[in-house]
Amino acid sequence: MTTEKTRILLCDDHEVVREGLRGLISRQEGMIVVGEAGTVAEAIDAAARSKPDVVIMDVRLPDGSGVEACRAIREARSESKVIMLTSYADDEALFASIIAGASGYLLKQTRGQAVVDAITTVASGRSLLDPDVTGKVLERIRESRAEDPAIASLTDQERKVLEGLAEGHTNREIGEKLFLSEKTVKNYVSRILDKLGLSRRAEAAAYMAKHPPRL
Repeated sequence: MTTEKTRILLCDDHEVVREGLRGLISRQEGMIVVGEAGTVAEAIDAAARSKPDVVIMDVRLPDGSGVEACRAIREARSESKVIMLTSYADDEALFASIIAGASGYLLKQTRGQAVVDAITTVASGRSLLDPDVTGKVLERIRESRAEDPAIASLTDQERKVLEGLAEGHTNREIGEKLFLSEKTVKNYVSRILDKLGLSRRAEAAAYMAKHPPRL
């Protein structure tokens, strides 16, 4: 009886990074690389074709943000878990990753075994994010309501949708939780972005990161 291997998609515009990750993963008996990509467009297309269990996604790609690719991949197939890969840690990248539905993020300086452990963790359905960190993101959203006019303008239902995004849920998952259709949730997301004066989810994440609650 054979155990099915964890299917992994590598998304980074630097070939040397992909080669390093591919070599590391190829040495793991329970893992296999099923695709590679170097741009947002390639990542979304490769994910649709290869249906990976885990995607390792660079935050910055030539044609856009890896955060946007993460959101698109998670919306299309929530079973695919995403680990964001970044050169340095910063609150905005973390916040954007959570909003996009990532299971966590790693620094490019991370040791090989830690990468393997991270893949194993998210493949099993667990998150790399500290619950305290996710809690702080939700607290930022709730407290900002009273301090930022744009946030305060959101209806209760819109705030629930925004909090669902912050918890990493897809539109489909938010709809199931709030007893709404996926299309209705998408409409709510569009209205939220409009009220915040933004055009994309990634911009919403940046907006929230730049408007923290006053202590």
